[in-house]
Amino acid sequence: MAGTDEDAVAAADDALYVLTAALLTPAQFPSVLGDDYPEACAAIGLPPLADGYGMVLGQDGGGARWTVVIDDVSLVAVAVASWDCGMEHDLSPDERTVVAALPGWPLAVAVAAPGLPAPHDPGPESTDQPALSPPDTSVWGSAQRRLGADEIALRWAQWREQVDDADFSAARGGAGAADGAPGDASDNAAEGDAGTGDGAESNTTDEAGTTDKVSATDKASATDKAGATDQADATDQAGARPPGHRGVRRVLAEARAYVDTPPPLGRVRSSFAPGDARTLRADGPGWSLVARTDDIAFILLDEEPGEVLPVGRGPSLPGLLKALDKMAVRPS
Repeated sequence: MAGTDEDAVAAADDALYVLTAALLTPAQFPSVLGDDYPEACAAIGLPPLADGYGMVLGQDGGGARWTVVIDDVSLVAVAVASWDCGMEHDLSPDERTVVAALPGWPLAVAVAAPGLPAPHDPGPESTDQPALSPPDTSVWGSAQRRLGADEIALRWAQWREQVDDADFSAARGGAGAADGAPGDASDNAAEGDAGTGDGAESNTTDEAGTTDKVSATDKASATDKAGATDQADATDQAGARPPGHRGVRRVLAEARAYVDTPPPLGRVRSSFAPGDARTLRADGPGWSLVARTDDIAFILLDEEPGEVLPVGRGPSLPGLLKALDKMAVRPS
């Protein structure tokens, strides 16, 4: 395996000043690296082992960047959990657990070890392979789209409060629906800014194409855009609805296909959420979906830079989310 020669392992492991760490497992991996676990592993040149890895990022005594990959997943999991809680925790991997010592960092790290030269890639005398580097997130693309989905999952409450169920109801009512109850709204899509989540806006569209811009502070009329329904609901009231948002319909159709034909490991993940709900994350070619099993979903698309598309609960979304949650991988 590239990067596992004894000299490189010793150089990176014996003098590594640990800065951060991350899990690389089917249920929990840096999504910036790929849409699924095998793709994330391939990004750093490792085979997708069933139990996964722990990645330790740090600098050697000369300041060079190194990523030490270990097979002691629980060691890294405990350290990451402790740091997330604001607790100090010494992460010192046993050299017997080291799988590879890779030059560079696959993730962006904003800190540096004190008293060392500024972080830099190891020189050719230390390694015979190209140094790892983080994916480019300076422009909209797959990596930034996945980071946007991460942000929504992390700050669900802030994003959810920008979408009013009444807007979904009004959208359906405008299309002549018999029942406009919030929980019965059709699966309409809205568009919003996939930035930090602070002050971002979403545009709830109805089937007639009229768009209302909804933000945390105001509500105003905006330009007309086609409404969107999920594919199962698109056949309701035949002839009464326009085609809708093609990207949203494609994502929901592909997500349903996952239920019948399981995708690569890690493309559908389930994690803790308040109450009896679960947070679902699904990814595919050019799209990411974030949802709560008891609520709505948000979709991000490569072809829609910076846009977030909320999908209303509707009659078919709950069943889809339940099926995805049943097949999803979960943290152990």
